[in-house]
Amino acid sequence: MTEAILLVGGYGTRLRPLTNHRPKPMLPLATLPITEHQLAMAAKVGIKRIVLATAYLSDVFTPYFGDGSKWGLEIKYALEKEPLGTAGAIRNAAELLSEGSEVVVLNGDVISSHDLSAQLELHRANSADITLHLTEVEDARAYGSVPTNSDGRVAAFLEKMDNPPTNNINAGCYIFESSVIDSIPKNQVVSVERETFPNLISQGGKIFGFIDHSYWLDIGTPKALLQGSTDLVKGIAASAALDRYKFAHRDQNYLSLSESISGDISGGSAIGGFCRLINCTVEGSIISDGVEAENCTIRNSFIEIGAKLPPNSTISNAFVDPDGEISEIFFAN
Repeated sequence: MTEAILLVGGYGTRLRPLTNHRPKPMLPLATLPITEHQLAMAAKVGIKRIVLATAYLSDVFTPYFGDGSKWGLEIKYALEKEPLGTAGAIRNAAELLSEGSEVVVLNGDVISSHDLSAQLELHRANSADITLHLTEVEDARAYGSVPTNSDGRVAAFLEKMDNPPTNNINAGCYIFESSVIDSIPKNQVVSVERETFPNLISQGGKIFGFIDHSYWLDIGTPKALLQGSTDLVKGIAASAALDRYKFAHRDQNYLSLSESISGDISGGSAIGGFCRLINCTVEGSIISDGVEAENCTIRNSFIEIGAKLPPNSTISNAFVDPDGEISEIFFAN
């Protein structure tokens, strides 16, 4: 049996002030929470049970996802009272999974269109302990790198360095044998990147890399979040989650869950539900649920839930919070 853990407990520090109001995994990408895109990936390969490993603003997840039945899933929630690190969070969440299950671990920090089914097949074919999704980036210095041998076995798990031996990096989706998770100490702070993976390699464990060059993006900054959303709308990135919704409007210019929209909407914009946008120009932006605006221009911006924009406003490269306060942040370093 294959089950899954989704790591959604991070504070999203680099995304502030967006994460002052909701946790990063609940921020919208193409109108849907980041977590919903990842749940759809899991469901697509036949996974039925998934545990959300929560911490920061944990009470936000349950009202939206409930028991998971709406998505054909059984969703359980594991709360970290204190931060346990990536491996510690996995160990904590695994207490809610079946014994002996094969476990897919998804990371709430990324959006990926990679072939999870093929990753699972590779894992089983190699009788691997862990199989990592690896992706190639232009410059691995900011990420660390993961070199592999000719047979695809991971040779090392390296930290950031000036001259990385490969541009293949850890893309944040792992398949674990349950025995490996069982070996992680309970209720301790443990990192998969700094401890679990390197230790297993040094002990001769079978860690393999699944290299896939499909769309992948670290959505840890406001600029990256906006890019991920517009890429989904434009069809540059793919997500099974979008196909299950009936949108009021859907093309490569914009997605909308709201009917009350008029004006010039373009650039891969995403508009949530219950919005009222009258005679507005919107370009390359994320408009959350319940936003109201009239004769406004909004470019490269994120408008938070329930914001009411003054008529004739111009919002550019900015975040607008629910009270209408504007922060110019999107293209800051």
